[in-house]
Amino acid sequence: MDSPSNSADAEIRRTSAEGVAALDRAIAILDAFTTADRSLSLAEIAARTGLYKSTILRLAHSLLRGRLLERLDDGRYRVGPATFRLGALYQHSVVAVDILLPIMRDLSERSWESVAFYVRSGDVRTCLYRVESKHPIRYTIREGDVLPLLVGSGGRVLAAFSGQPGEPYETIRKTCNCLAVGDRDPETAGVSAPVFGPGRVLLGALTLAGPSTRVDAAFLQRMKRPLLEAAARATRAFGEDASILEQASVAADAMP
Repeated sequence: MDSPSNSADAEIRRTSAEGVAALDRAIAILDAFTTADRSLSLAEIAARTGLYKSTILRLAHSLLRGRLLERLDDGRYRVGPATFRLGALYQHSVVAVDILLPIMRDLSERSWESVAFYVRSGDVRTCLYRVESKHPIRYTIREGDVLPLLVGSGGRVLAAFSGQPGEPYETIRKTCNCLAVGDRDPETAGVSAPVFGPGRVLLGALTLAGPSTRVDAAFLQRMKRPLLEAAARATRAFGEDASILEQASVAADAMP
């Protein structure tokens, strides 16, 4: 027969497990919303989460009280204003260099080539962060260097996702990457992908580059998926949905 203390411990563990499960389900409800959704019906939330409608209704009461969810007059639900406050707190706590440099180092370790992060500054682009290649002969650029916007893979990605019309920008927007050999400099080659922040705001371009004698089109094609995965990882860390980059990485890997 269990002692009173053992029974109490078991009850605490059971209650704790139930609480964690309820929290997981509440998070699943919030995760059902995407940037494309203004609101969702109860049936749509149930379809996306796999939860029973009765479970969703029970948890929705808590989310409504916490203003993490709102119920509209037509019975549909939308994300509540408290999520905006949490998003603002997260953005305030995020330091870009703390997110980007570990990701850039991982990509450089995998490729043995240089990795840079560019931001747009009007009609030019600036190298904000840089991780050097391990090769003695490498593509060299310094943090703070300013380059043209409409040449080079990084510049073209920034231009494409800033709304530049025509080709190659339409294709870049579809594939989420740009591969360039000898575009800005005949002796260098690179491949770039965008990094987004909340609201699909373009934060910059992640670029893997090296001397074209070593970094040829075939090598850059093989590095597209790792690059896009790195861009997706950074985008998620900044608080934005990275599904467009994840889909592009799978598509890039499927290309011959």
